[in-house]
Amino acid sequence: MAGLAASESIIVPDKMLEGSGIKIIRDEVVKIDREHKSVSVSGQTRFKYDKLLLAMGASSFIPPIEGHDLDGIMTLRGLDDAKNIKAYIAEKTPENIIFIGAGFISMELASLLAESMPGKLKITIVELMDRPLPLMLDKDMSDTVRQYLEEKGLTILTNEKAEKLIGQDGRVTGVTLASGKTLDADMVFINVGVRPNTALATDIGLEMGQFGIKVNAFQETSDPDIMAAGDCVEKINFITQKPTPGQLRGPAVMQGRLAAKRLAGYEIAFPGVVDAGGCKMFDMTITATGLTEENAAREGIKTVCAVVDSRSKHGMIPGMKPWKIKLVFDRTTQKLIGGQIVSQDVAPAREIDAVTAFILGKKTIGELTTFTSACNPDISSEPSAEPITIAAEQALQKLKHA
Repeated sequence: MAGLAASESIIVPDKMLEGSGIKIIRDEVVKIDREHKSVSVSGQTRFKYDKLLLAMGASSFIPPIEGHDLDGIMTLRGLDDAKNIKAYIAEKTPENIIFIGAGFISMELASLLAESMPGKLKITIVELMDRPLPLMLDKDMSDTVRQYLEEKGLTILTNEKAEKLIGQDGRVTGVTLASGKTLDADMVFINVGVRPNTALATDIGLEMGQFGIKVNAFQETSDPDIMAAGDCVEKINFITQKPTPGQLRGPAVMQGRLAAKRLAGYEIAFPGVVDAGGCKMFDMTITATGLTEENAAREGIKTVCAVVDSRSKHGMIPGMKPWKIKLVFDRTTQKLIGGQIVSQDVAPAREIDAVTAFILGKKTIGELTTFTSACNPDISSEPSAEPITIAAEQALQKLKHA
């Protein structure tokens, strides 16, 4: 969208795959015959298989809102969407842009447009919940993000529902909210989630879960000769052990690798997802993993949490930038179950990977009070102020005085 990467750079070239002995067929699969173990494409060619992998992804969900078919209504899921958006902006030069949904895709694109076209756009984000990034951040962390983005010129409307898209001559001109407000709009982005592409799997009678194709820990479906991976399959949450969509790039990549290992004879199980993810808006980087405090409460988990303000460098070093981390612990087991980072510098936000590792390692509050990070005045805060350790210390004190 910003012109920082060519479209070709995000697609694995056919020649690279063919050089590894892989045959590429660009066609639509129209039928799978489980009995005869074959796949038919629209070009009427049929391919036999010993093992079949379904990696059909997911599609943007468009809610049944009046006016959703007007010109100027956009989704952002793939390369074609990005091309359509760039072409529409170049041709129509919209000034009033509305985003419906304040998830990370909406927030990243909104900030990207504002940054690439400074002073030319009025951008408004409409969110049903009480904060931006509601699936990633608790409100105490999200409030920092909201304040920052509003200072950058974005308008964020929370606790608001888009009820109708209005237009003239087939083109969108506004959004009517349930509260009665009407917002002018030359272009509207709808990013309220995706749905797994499961039609082929359903047609051949594979077992379905609540959030997609049901697979075991080795990516095998209810048919032992058919595997599935990525956004089209249901995942298991590592912490709750309950089904979840888990539709992020990381789990899709890992499931593809594990499916290949299974075909090669390995038995390495997929551990489940913690929904670790991140996004960047202007100079702010936000990352999160595991359960938020709010989501833990929905699961009936009593928590103890700690928020620590930190800095990207030792206080005596010029160029220090602030960041903060929130850790969420299960009060009963004292295990780490979630983390959130809001940072004015990119590097500290990567500390979320350490938090993920601690969750997967089932580390407790007490164990994290002994954590020591690699430190240097130019790249980290003082050793005595390591934020994960300080957060664990604070949680330990809260338990003591509970």
